[in-house]
Amino acid sequence: MDTTWTRWLGAGRRAAIVVDLGFGDAGKGLVTDALTRALGATLVVRFNGGAQAGHNVVAPDGRHHTFAQFGAGSFVAGVRTHLAAPAVVHPTALAVEAAHLARAGVPDALARLSVDARALLVTPVHQAANRLRELARGAARHGSCGAGIGETVAGALEAPGEALRAGDLRDTTRLASALGRLQARKRAELGEVIAATRGVDGAAEEIHVLEDTAVAARWIEAATRVASRIAIVGEGWLAAALADGRATVFEGAQGVLLDEWCGFHPFTTWSTCTFAGALGLLEGARFDGEIARVGVLRSYLVRHGAGPLPTEDLALSTRFSEPHNHDGPWQGRVRRGWPDALLAGYAASVCGGLDAVALTHLDALPRVPAWRVCRRYGLARLDPDLFDATAGGAGVTEAARIRPPVGRDLDRQAALARALTVAEPRYEDVAWHGPLGAERAAAFYEEALGAPVRVRAAGPSAADVRIDGFG
Repeated sequence: MDTTWTRWLGAGRRAAIVVDLGFGDAGKGLVTDALTRALGATLVVRFNGGAQAGHNVVAPDGRHHTFAQFGAGSFVAGVRTHLAAPAVVHPTALAVEAAHLARAGVPDALARLSVDARALLVTPVHQAANRLRELARGAARHGSCGAGIGETVAGALEAPGEALRAGDLRDTTRLASALGRLQARKRAELGEVIAATRGVDGAAEEIHVLEDTAVAARWIEAATRVASRIAIVGEGWLAAALADGRATVFEGAQGVLLDEWCGFHPFTTWSTCTFAGALGLLEGARFDGEIARVGVLRSYLVRHGAGPLPTEDLALSTRFSEPHNHDGPWQGRVRRGWPDALLAGYAASVCGGLDAVALTHLDALPRVPAWRVCRRYGLARLDPDLFDATAGGAGVTEAARIRPPVGRDLDRQAALARALTVAEPRYEDVAWHGPLGAERAAAFYEEALGAPVRVRAAGPSAADVRIDGFG
């Protein structure tokens, strides 16, 4: 067992950071729930993303919930959720999710929630603007979740003084004036979009949100009602919570391949999906315990909606249909692909390395009699800024590695997206369906990622998860 993992296992004060190394849907919720139980953690910190997250957890007793803003450890009695300032908060969606959790046997979810006062707020205006932009793109949609996250973040970057934050939920006067200005600004800004989408299915309700002056009052009433039931805290709260010596799980959202700067533009999210956000919070809190950076991957690839997926195979969808992962009205259809060493290695490199890998959906291995994996792409033209090459046959150059970006260059990431769209995977047949299938799959990912598989999941609940060093 490697030194880092051994040291973390034996630490008194420790934190696990869980990120998705794919396009989302790799099983972050399952891994967060399993680590919360194994560590006896009392706090789950959401450090990026927002209400567009969909982290499915099946409790050992069969209860199910798709976690969006609450931590995926919430089925464990007493475990708190903290929404840190990098997360974007949707107050009214919190109320809807809390009601669902209450029906699933968690009646005190809001009472166990704290929100950093600096966290940005999503309003109905942001959500409507987001959806109208996506509708106006027609067949060229980016695959947005339609939750208004990008619109909120972009607005805060353009006009920081106008951005609404969780602390503003205590000030209804500021909320009302700011929302009124936001509505007027979005109506003017989206004039052409509104005109182009009138008559388009789904647009009328969103246009109404931008034009109805009563929207602000209704939203403020609902949002402040939620705020009265949660703890809105200052920046020192997290440092004090981490100082109590108990374990903490930092639960990431979306996936590294959707990262705002490292993902394949424009099919990305307005969020940093690597370990960086959580590490920044821990550094700011002067955390002096041991940290394990855990990257989560499925035994195969999955992504929602548009964007490159070089190893996509439509036949896989018939074998891997899932009860809690469906096509969506905004993201589009669920797509599946064969294991891809280049994408996995790229995710690990932009994350700055991993301490451990969590490999999920190992129960899928017996369903496929002949597994295929990709270690090379064939490309008619290989850009050395984007790929490392190996010699190929018949005049075709093969890519053996996707080069990580240097700095923040969206044009470069868009070029990478285009190249991946036309990349031809070079497949190898592997024997992953027999008794040694899971170990062979783990070895493949360990080689691709340069990190050991320490968490193995062969089912949908924590009872199906094996964590090295526990149990």
